[in-house]
Amino acid sequence: MKSEELKAVQAPLKDGYRENPASAVVTMRAEGVVEVTGQACTLRSFAGVVRAGLHEAAGGSGEEACSGELLLESLVACAGVTFSAVATNMGLAIRSCRIIAEGDMDFRGTLGIDKNVPVGLDSVRLVFQVESDLEEATLNKLISLTERYCVIYQTLQKGVPTITSSITQSTGL
Repeated sequence: MKSEELKAVQAPLKDGYRENPASAVVTMRAEGVVEVTGQACTLRSFAGVVRAGLHEAAGGSGEEACSGELLLESLVACAGVTFSAVATNMGLAIRSCRIIAEGDMDFRGTLGIDKNVPVGLDSVRLVFQVESDLEEATLNKLISLTERYCVIYQTLQKGVPTITSSITQSTGL
């Protein structure tokens, strides 16, 4: 898609959101079914069925997707889509871009070995391997804007101000 085409698609959306800010708030949803005896959860995604399980470092088999790695995959996907959209809007010629996300996690936290060790990733590195003839300043601007507008990047960096849990109980699903 060229810059003009992307701007033409986004312009009426932007205008609508300016006129009615409440219409810009969209509830996204994911749903999974827990395998209570198998320490796994099956999700239906746009890419098909994903079976998530424990990471090998937490006793998993390594045959299921790890939720921490799914988070990193989500970051890569969001950064990739955002990078492409920003490059398109800037009219930049990019031959290729590979994005790699790595995160470090101390499994003593999630396994309850040491209560002083936080549960979850404690650092994430995002690497953009870009093939282009662009000047360094232009690439830096592209990456800066990608970081600014990437939903997952911003969510991870800022955190989510409110997360709630609730439970409903039924006799059968």
